[in-house]
Amino acid sequence: MDSQKATFGAGCFWGVEAAFLKIDGVIDVTSGYGGGNINNPTYEQVCSDTTGHVEIVEIKFDPEKISYDRLVEVFFDIHDPTTLNRQGPDFGSQYRSAIFYHSSQQQIAAEQAKHALDASGRYRNSIVTEITAASSFFPAEEYHQRYFQKRGIAHH
Repeated sequence: MDSQKATFGAGCFWGVEAAFLKIDGVIDVTSGYGGGNINNPTYEQVCSDTTGHVEIVEIKFDPEKISYDRLVEVFFDIHDPTTLNRQGPDFGSQYRSAIFYHSSQQQIAAEQAKHALDASGRYRNSIVTEITAASSFFPAEEYHQRYFQKRGIAHH
């Protein structure tokens, strides 16, 4: 079985990780940082909003069980892609809405989904999700992985 990777930023990675872990066809989800300008940043550095990183999840999935298009749909469903550098109470560029693609097929799929959603009239404001090539992925500190599970928090 050849698994594929999908990488998304949709606000605080704890909730994003929990949402994708529930999906059939998703093999693993790792919380981490990407899109920034230093290597191996710490959570504190990322939260200082000075490194340019975004909190992201790297998803390993089985394309025979779930399509990349479906993962992109879930991504757009679980956050508000029209708020710049903010999700709910969380402010800062580390919470920006972002899709990091791993292939030209993923890039096309992400751009088509964004365009279709913008055109659908579902949102009053334009979608600000940035779509860029995946670069270095730095897994977050261990205490961030499976954050809700470790604390017995049910996340819906």
